Amino acid sequence: MAEHRSMQRGALLDAARSLLSEGGTEALTFPALAERTGLARSSVYEYFRSRAAVVEELCEVDFPVWAAEVSAAMEKAESAEGKVEAYVRRQLALVGDRRHRAVVAISASELDAGAREKIRAAHGGLIAMIVEALEELGHEQPRMAAMLLQGIVDAAVRRIELGVAEQPEAITEAAVAMALRGVRG
Repeated sequence: MAEHRSMQRGALLDAARSLLSEGGTEALTFPALAERTGLARSSVYEYFRSRAAVVEELCEVDFPVWAAEVSAAMEKAESAEGKVEAYVRRQLALVGDRRHRAVVAISASELDAGAREKIRAAHGGLIAMIVEALEELGHEQPRMAAMLLQGIVDAAVRRIELGVAEQPEAITEAAVAMALRGVRG
């Protein structure tokens, strides 16, 4: 029975990822989850008490995985500049990934404090890594620089997601170039 429950829970989270990546947080509703999974709406409530609870669990499951991929790419880099480049490239490479799209939709939405805290913690780990690389590069205000760098990444993510402008590769190269020029100061 427990195994069946965890399968259902997994199916619900997967449906939530799809809904978020297709239509953002407005698309994530209990009727839509019920429809996607073939469960009765009342069953959805047995697993999650609210939309926020679904989102919180997605954050708990997906965000660390996504952050770990970025951090693994950074760890492979030989130099501080290489780490900055890996930080930008890996995040942009994950744009097409449903987990990442869900995470972006979530970060953009109104979350309850618990979910926000979990995202902040996972994000904090990434930011800490990039702050360290920026310190190595001799930045006087590495935390501020890290936030601005993330702003470049976020803008590039939005541009790629629009899918109407340039090719994702061109956007990625431009973001990497801006980031590297910026951090060299």
